[in-house]
Amino acid sequence: MARLDDFQTLDDTLSVLLQQLSPQSRRVFTLQVAKELRQRQQKHIQEQKKPDGSPYVPRKNKRRDKQGRIRRKMFTRLRTARFMKTESGPDEAAVTFAAAVANLSAVHHYGLRDKVSRNGPTVRYERRQLLGFTDDDIEWIKDLALTHIAK
Repeated sequence: MARLDDFQTLDDTLSVLLQQLSPQSRRVFTLQVAKELRQRQQKHIQEQKKPDGSPYVPRKNKRRDKQGRIRRKMFTRLRTARFMKTESGPDEAAVTFAAAVANLSAVHHYGLRDKVSRNGPTVRYERRQLLGFTDDDIEWIKDLALTHIAK
């Protein structure tokens, strides 16, 4: 899992390199980063793994059928492009969740308390980190930036 100093180093390196480009060229680069980063995050969620590679805490037994199999993987709709949005500008790129599912994603990402249903009990959900950077993601962004600058 990437550390905070890795992000600072990446930010410092990219800001110096990308300032040499025009705002339009930077916008193209950040759009590409945002789109591909969303795909990488979707892959983590599909594999039911945190960005560091460890698996999500499994569901409680209530979500299992009689043979003990899980009926459906967690967050199947949450990882779709409808709910997982990209934002980019000339100086930034981001992957966020749509407002309709922002509370749900925050509850699971941070392991917060929430009501199971409108009139249901309040439950503390397990922490299942949905978004995050890996060391591979940082290296990939650096390589992409160098490739983009070399054009």
